[in-house]
Amino acid sequence: MPEVAALKMTTTLTPIDKNGLDALAQKGKANPNNVVTLKTKTVCESKFRNLNFVRDLPAHVIDEPPNLLGDDTAPNPSEAALATLGSCLSVGLHANAVARGITLTKIELELEGDINVTAVWGVGDTSPDKTLGLTDIRVKVHLEGDASDAELQALVAHANQWSPVANTLRNPVNVAVALA
Repeated sequence: MPEVAALKMTTTLTPIDKNGLDALAQKGKANPNNVVTLKTKTVCESKFRNLNFVRDLPAHVIDEPPNLLGDDTAPNPSEAALATLGSCLSVGLHANAVARGITLTKIELELEGDINVTAVWGVGDTSPDKTLGLTDIRVKVHLEGDASDAELQALVAHANQWSPVANTLRNPVNVAVALA
């Protein structure tokens, strides 16, 4: 009996509203210097378990794994930063696919980030030449849709170039932290 190739089931991702996207784009073009201030609130619940509040959404938990004295109930802050980057890139991929008339059936991103954790928040190895934070981030994008590989590659490059979170990680950012 001849082998039958497995049928691959594809489902179109629910697209965003093209008219809403066009309106948002026109609004940005009409006021290119518009700056929005985003606000969050972080409350330490216990140990390293933090509740993060955004708008009127339920708390988003950030925790540390047991090897870093946490309870392992949620991503740690650096993992959350990688997840935020992945989500931002995914949003950009989807928005630009819709803008370009590309129908996507899959958006998946695998992210890895290298971080030296020996300083342990300033209580470990605090030698003056210590590099803190993520130093290398790698993102593998699995993207499928009704476009050529060249079009999908261009879509990935464009989303990376215009991602607010990717650029936040690349840019020098003024960070002011002070006792209230």
